[in-house]
Amino acid sequence: MNTNQWYEIENVGEIDSPALVVYPDRIAENIRRMIGIAGGTERLRLHIKTHKMSAIVRMQVAAGIDKCKCATLAEAEMAAGAGAMDILLAQQPVGLKIDKLARLAARFPDVRFSTIVDDARIAAELSEACGRAGCRIELLIDLDVGMGRSGITPGVETVQLYQRVIRLPNVVPGGLHAYDGQIHDRDVAAREAACGAAMRPVEALRDQLLAEGLPVPRIVAGGTPTFPFHARHPDRECSPGTSVLWDAGYAAMFPDLDFLPAAVVISRVISKPGRDRLCLDLGHKAVAADPTGTRVVWLDLPVATVVMHSEEHLAIETPRAAEFQTGDVLYGIPWHICPTCALHAEAIVARDGRAVGTWRVDARDRI
Repeated sequence: MNTNQWYEIENVGEIDSPALVVYPDRIAENIRRMIGIAGGTERLRLHIKTHKMSAIVRMQVAAGIDKCKCATLAEAEMAAGAGAMDILLAQQPVGLKIDKLARLAARFPDVRFSTIVDDARIAAELSEACGRAGCRIELLIDLDVGMGRSGITPGVETVQLYQRVIRLPNVVPGGLHAYDGQIHDRDVAAREAACGAAMRPVEALRDQLLAEGLPVPRIVAGGTPTFPFHARHPDRECSPGTSVLWDAGYAAMFPDLDFLPAAVVISRVISKPGRDRLCLDLGHKAVAADPTGTRVVWLDLPVATVVMHSEEHLAIETPRAAEFQTGDVLYGIPWHICPTCALHAEAIVARDGRAVGTWRVDARDRI
């Protein structure tokens, strides 16, 4: 074994496969780099949907980052238990989630909870739920800045919704939320220009609200691809997520972003069904099946093509297939780490070339 390879694990024979492995030293370095880009911890609101692990939330809190953004109530509850003090649920709660969020806020009275809204009726229901639970939460208006997934376009309707929120009891206006997830330009200048264009209506709306005497405590903006651009604006909170673990997809699309791969999947060869083909135990249930095409970048097998992916199997073709025997281990960086983490109940923890324990993927529950 080449011990100079950061990902290799001396006692890999003790690890069943498929498995997710995390490297805390590299996670800590990625956190340090995010703090450097943001110029400190105050404006960092890291999105924990990437990892869903309380152990990593505790690392972030220990580094001085006590704000986070999450996609589910399970993540919000996990973050509160792990020491986060300011938690934004970045999905408008509906149905049973409205009362669940209010009850969660009541359970952790010292934690500042907020969520996003783009509908006056939901804002009113959240107000009523907080009244029943005896708590207060902040509501940020969710703005559609080009992705077309959620939110409303900045304009007259947004101002009216913000005014309604201010009049509601038990909730507090928290500002504006703008996720520009549609921006994926590889070219840095093009990505920066797209980010600026997406945010101009947000800035205009903020200025209008302030001119009318309405409080706008914060703008929470962007994800990982546009993080460096938002970080240049002192009036914005930044919410990168993938950068804490990194993945092969973002590394390929955004080579300007200097983060370390801090998680791999381990797989074994379970069959050799053809001269140039290997079948691995890395099915849909162990690595994300999106987007189409590449699933994993193999660290010891740079030339490999996916030919079949099913629940329990991943078949690849490679001219180096003859070098492998059944039972051999492969290490790979997932193309999309966020849904990959959600597929695993726990992650193996590797330090100094050895597996030394496990971390629970605490918030992998869907709700």
